[in-house]
Amino acid sequence: MECAQMLAALRHNVESVVLGKEDVIRQVLVALLARGHVLLEDVPGVGKTILARAMARSIDCTFSRIQLTPDLLPSDILGVSVYDSNVGQFTFRPGPIFAQIVLVDEINRTTPRTQSALLEAMNESQVTADGKTYPLGPPFMVLATQNPYEFEGTYFLPENQLDRFMLRARIGYPSKEAEREILRIQPARTRLAQLRPVMSAAELMAMQETVLAVKMDDAIVDYILAIAEATRRNEDLTVGLSPRGSLALMQAARAAAVLEGRDFATPDDVKELAISVCAHRLLTKSLTQEGSSATAEAVFRQILKTIPVPQ
Repeated sequence: MECAQMLAALRHNVESVVLGKEDVIRQVLVALLARGHVLLEDVPGVGKTILARAMARSIDCTFSRIQLTPDLLPSDILGVSVYDSNVGQFTFRPGPIFAQIVLVDEINRTTPRTQSALLEAMNESQVTADGKTYPLGPPFMVLATQNPYEFEGTYFLPENQLDRFMLRARIGYPSKEAEREILRIQPARTRLAQLRPVMSAAELMAMQETVLAVKMDDAIVDYILAIAEATRRNEDLTVGLSPRGSLALMQAARAAAVLEGRDFATPDDVKELAISVCAHRLLTKSLTQEGSSATAEAVFRQILKTIPVPQ
């Protein structure tokens, strides 16, 4: 089966369970192709966990789910060394992070110390324990969900943790028509368990390699650099876009091209993904020059409007 056909089958598989959220599903597929991790943020009950489960079931990979709670320890995620009396030495027992697709549910319900335990795994696809390094995957992808920070019992994700997510997606409430269909067929109950893989891990990894070969014109690279520079000079931001963020935006644009069946990226690929890839990496001052509070996303939207899009 060709790459375009497999991606279409994967998208159809997920859309059969997550109704009316084609844009969000597309963003998750982009991150999957670009070897990135995804942060799904929204209020409870809009389908964050269902989307992650549907994506994992659609690929023939090992899968694990980690429910984060305030009392969870780093060793509960990464694993622990246990003394084996039969051999007279300690042996490492891998934790649930040792899977190819990992659903980290409610990541901001646990403490910053435990959140930080994911840093090496997400950045290096490996875990270090007792001086030894254990590889993860390939492929390896973290799909994390979180509730808005205003909800009781949530912790802020550290900036360095947020920077490890290629993109942040918000699912939002469904349309009235989509919600009517959800109520009628209840796809999370009737269809999720019936989902079957539409591609193997090897096929996914082959498609990830094609992303690296996507052509990107110098004008598009300059467009990405202009966006990054504008965030670093903006007076309403205390932290601009890092080089890791610029690279993530470039890789996401290439992955979007593969998803659309192209071997070249376009400026629109960059513009359409810029907010999802960049906004969560930025930090604002408490007040803008006008004296009103502003979110990093709102500031970034204004910045994007000032950057000419190459033709």
